Amino acid sequence: MPTRKPKVIVTRKLPDPVETRMRELFDTELNVADEPFTRKGLIEAVGRCDVLASTITDKIDASLIEKAGDQLKLIANFGAGVDHIDVAAANAKGVIVTNTPGVLTDDTADLTMTLMMATLRRVIEGANAVQAGQFTGWAPTWMLGRRITGKRLGIIGMGRIGSAVARRARAFGLQIHYHNRKPVSPRVSDELEATYWDSLDQMLARMDIISVHSPHTPATYHLLSARRLKLLQPHAVVINTARGEIIDEQALAELLEGGAIAGAGLDVFEHEPRINPKLLKLPNAVLLPHMASATVEGRVEMGEKVIINIKTWMDGHRPPDRVLPQML
Repeated sequence: MPTRKPKVIVTRKLPDPVETRMRELFDTELNVADEPFTRKGLIEAVGRCDVLASTITDKIDASLIEKAGDQLKLIANFGAGVDHIDVAAANAKGVIVTNTPGVLTDDTADLTMTLMMATLRRVIEGANAVQAGQFTGWAPTWMLGRRITGKRLGIIGMGRIGSAVARRARAFGLQIHYHNRKPVSPRVSDELEATYWDSLDQMLARMDIISVHSPHTPATYHLLSARRLKLLQPHAVVINTARGEIIDEQALAELLEGGAIAGAGLDVFEHEPRINPKLLKLPNAVLLPHMASATVEGRVEMGEKVIINIKTWMDGHRPPDRVLPQML
C-alpha cells in the first residue's frame, strides 16, 4: 500500500461533505463541473490515479481496464450496481472493485411505493390536469384509478430492497408474492405472509402489480421479455426501480400503448438517458429520472461507504464492500 496519500479521481460531483472529507484523507481530484467523463477522459484518469471513484455513468469495460496504469489498484464505485464495470477484467489485472450496498434500501423501497401509488391512482395525470386548467369540479367518473389495498404484488428479486418493499406493501394491505433464485427464510416468509413462485411465468400471469428488484446481469437482461410481458393481465401495472435493461422497453411501450397492460411506473430505462419516445407520450406511464436513491441522507451515506472502502484499502486491509466476479 502507498505511504503517501493515494491519488483519487472522482468522476462526478458528490455531496459537499463527502468531497470535503475525501480531500482531507486523499490526494483527490473532484469533478466540480459534474460533466460525465468521456472515454478519453476515463482513459487518462485510469492512467494516473491509484483509485477511481466511479459512478454508473462510467463504462469501465475490459478495454479500459487494459489501458489502466499499473498504479490503479481500486475502483471504488459510488453506487450498489456494478453492471457498468467489468469486474472479472479488473480482478484479473489485480484491481479491486467495491460498491456501496445497503444504504439505498429504504430510499429505493420508498420510491417504489410512490410509483405504485402514482401509477394506480393516476397521480401525475391528475396533477397535469390541474396545471392545464382542466379541473372544473368533482365528477363521479373522472380520473378513476385503482385501489391498492387487497391487490396481489409480485416481487421479482427478494433481496434487501425487495424485502423492504414487501414490508411497506403489507402496511398498504397488499398480498405478497415473489420470484427469487431460492425461497427466503421461513422467518421472513412468515413475517410477510409471502408466497414463493419458482416459475416466474406462472407468477406474472396472476399478479395485479409487478415490481422489479433484480440486479442487471447477463441472466436478467430482458428477464421481462415481450413474451413474458404478454402474460400479464390487462389491469396489471409494472414498476421498475432496479435496472432498465431487465425489461424489454420497446415491448413494454407497445403493450401499454395498445392497452394490453394498464400502466407502468419506471425510474430506470433500458438506454439511459434516452427514453423510448412512445413511453414519453403515454399517460399511463409514470416516468422518473433515476432518482430512487436521490435523498440527501442516502447519497451522503453512499459517499461515506466509498471513503471507508478507500481508507480500508489504503491501510492494507480488505475493503468491506469488495465485489468479486463469483458474486455476480
